[in-house]
Amino acid sequence: MPANHIIISGFGGQGIVAAGKTLIYAAMLDGMKVSLLPSYGPEMRGGFANCHVIISEEPIASPIISKPDLVIAMSLPALEKFEHRIKSGGSLIIDSYLIKRSNFRDDIDVVMVPATRMAIDAGNVKFANVIMLGVMMELLGCPGLKSMGKAIMNMLPDDKKLLYDKEMEALRLGQEYAAAHQVCIK
Repeated sequence: MPANHIIISGFGGQGIVAAGKTLIYAAMLDGMKVSLLPSYGPEMRGGFANCHVIISEEPIASPIISKPDLVIAMSLPALEKFEHRIKSGGSLIIDSYLIKRSNFRDDIDVVMVPATRMAIDAGNVKFANVIMLGVMMELLGCPGLKSMGKAIMNMLPDDKKLLYDKEMEALRLGQEYAAAHQVCIK
């Protein structure tokens, strides 16, 4: 598997950094080399947040991503900041419930997922990031579901462990959405 250079971005409070941490944890469980570089504004909740995630079979020289293979955008400012940086032939997954735009670059694959609406319907708006991870897993074919389940369990604080089954349900919702809409990389 070649290295996957992924940027997850949105507003503080959407679980952007938590999604990145969960993703690298799962990839490590799958035996991959990983890197995480989080970034968020001083106000955190409501401010801009993003993280650079690299998953590779080879050692990683730098955590900085200039040309991502994949961007997950969960806000319009995130989309505007990172869309132009995606490498030609790369992919963009957007939360189409929060981002109302229909014109995108024609040299990338765009996957529109109403993740926030799906999370609200599932009972907790905070599951939108996990739904997006499920879509990404289906798109990339990694990390594995078992590893992601272990990562979610280990990343949940003790007082939130009771949410594990709901988190896994959100992950499956994302995977099922991607499969039902025939999401794949060209």
